[in-house]
Amino acid sequence: MTVHFIGAGPGAADLLTLRAQRLIAECPVCLYAGALVPPEVLEHAPADARLVDTQSLDLNEIVGELSAAHERGHDVARLHSGDLSIYSAAAEQMRHLDEFGIPWDVTPGVPAFAAAAAALGQELTLPGVAQTVILTRHARCATPKPEGEELGALAEHGATLVIHLGAQAMKELAAELEPHYGPDCPVAVVAWASWPQEVVLRGTLATIAGEVERSAVRRTAVIIVGPALAKRGFSESHLYSPERERP
Repeated sequence: MTVHFIGAGPGAADLLTLRAQRLIAECPVCLYAGALVPPEVLEHAPADARLVDTQSLDLNEIVGELSAAHERGHDVARLHSGDLSIYSAAAEQMRHLDEFGIPWDVTPGVPAFAAAAAALGQELTLPGVAQTVILTRHARCATPKPEGEELGALAEHGATLVIHLGAQAMKELAAELEPHYGPDCPVAVVAWASWPQEVVLRGTLATIAGEVERSAVRRTAVIIVGPALAKRGFSESHLYSPERERP
């Protein structure tokens, strides 16, 4: 028996990987977060599969479901939205499974920030403008961030900054970032990336808080900040340069 931790993608059912689809179809048990995993993804599960919505369960209850499946010898498809490598809360589940000797593996998925960039038609790294992307999150009402990872400290790099879980505090975030990027720095907020109800808001650090306030966007959004969003003033990549020596 194996618990398969699966990145279920940002929302669109057809952004599952082929491996994820196969594993969901093979597992007699499927645990998922109902608010973030659309019903269309669950349609890949066997007709008689045990489907468990974890959004109202605590960690002990989730691990209990995984342990019970282990005792029955049933493989589990444990679905997490986006990709498990960031903000998935999977590590603590994996730690408990290790303690109980329950095997597990990981199938990556399309992360929300990648879906947001796709919605913007945007490359987050541009030659001569930004070659670094920093992924972070808003700290209010969540686990405190480690010392040195304060938003202002990250903004000092001037890199493309991707902020999760912060749309409800856009005014506060913009004020903290403006001294580092300047009031005219472009900003995009993408809510429900890849879902039918996807919302894309664009502005600058001086204007984006007003755009968000006038919209219905409060959660499930990705904020992207940085000069790369301007899509201008960048040089062409060396990758396809005619001057590059090729084999």
